[in-house]
Amino acid sequence: MRKLSLENINKLFAAVAEDKTLYLPVDQSDGSAKYSKWAEGTVWSNALNTVRSPKDLFFPQTEDLMEFKTEGKNIEVIDIRKESEDFVIFGVRACDVKSFEVLDRVFLSEPVDSYYASRREHAVIVSLACSRPSETCFCTTFGIDAINPEGDVSAWKTATDIYFKANTEKGEEFLASIEALTEESDDTAVNEQKAKTADIMKKLPLADLTTDSFGGGKTEELWNNPVWDEFSQTCLGCGTCTFVCPTCQCYDIKDFDTGNGVIRYRCWDSCMYSEFTRMAHGNNRLTQKERFRQRFMHKLVYYPENNGGLFSCVGCGRCLSKCPISMNIAKVMRKIGGDK
Repeated sequence: MRKLSLENINKLFAAVAEDKTLYLPVDQSDGSAKYSKWAEGTVWSNALNTVRSPKDLFFPQTEDLMEFKTEGKNIEVIDIRKESEDFVIFGVRACDVKSFEVLDRVFLSEPVDSYYASRREHAVIVSLACSRPSETCFCTTFGIDAINPEGDVSAWKTATDIYFKANTEKGEEFLASIEALTEESDDTAVNEQKAKTADIMKKLPLADLTTDSFGGGKTEELWNNPVWDEFSQTCLGCGTCTFVCPTCQCYDIKDFDTGNGVIRYRCWDSCMYSEFTRMAHGNNRLTQKERFRQRFMHKLVYYPENNGGLFSCVGCGRCLSKCPISMNIAKVMRKIGGDK
């Protein structure tokens, strides 16, 4: 384990940025935080989590895929992909690290999404253990350990220092690159912080939330549950929950006529929208109830059924804090699980 005084954190950022592009949480003018490219003078945010997850760095909200040039009846397809840059994402929480596993199973399964795969290959993930979890956090429901985050490198921040431990070959290379700035350390301070955070986690409002009523094979049992009628009536269908979610991966592909050709691009979509996956005959989910049910059944039943029990929710709490009418996955799970 390596240790760095927080007084020297900007020296570390500068050293990392010499070889790789560095992204880290940065406070915004509205009080929120988002992942931004580090530059001299950038201040690392103390926020528990960013409004949107680091998913953006692997699966951007909008992304050009290819171009077409036409001349008469001839069409030229232009591959506009470029070699991805080497980059480091610093300060990723355990829930967001777990979200990469969910996305990997979608984009790295055959046929592999080469756009996503290239970014994953070139990225180094430096995670950060939680010390001040929020009341909206429920990552433990899905077996995620917020005090022992995964990633290429795990980090723990105390009042005076930050500690690093490599988990992968990429992580070892990262620690080697900052060795001159850090020193060898034992894990005494880290273990003390872990114990304090573990006590906090046990007292969170959603600490007792479980997945006992969900998982593969539950489709028939849950399909006609009255919760879908009750809760969907208040849902606005705004899609906010899907856009802040670190595991949602739905997208649409569109063509834009530039006047000198066509750019084909993809952009995030939401299963909560009435025109989502619209087919020639219309939409296969005509009601708000059907769309509402699809979102939560996918997270809690369909995805784990097809992915060895892995749920497509990581308990980050973003949808709890951002839904304008406070309708979220935790409420659905409590209601179906029999809680009031």
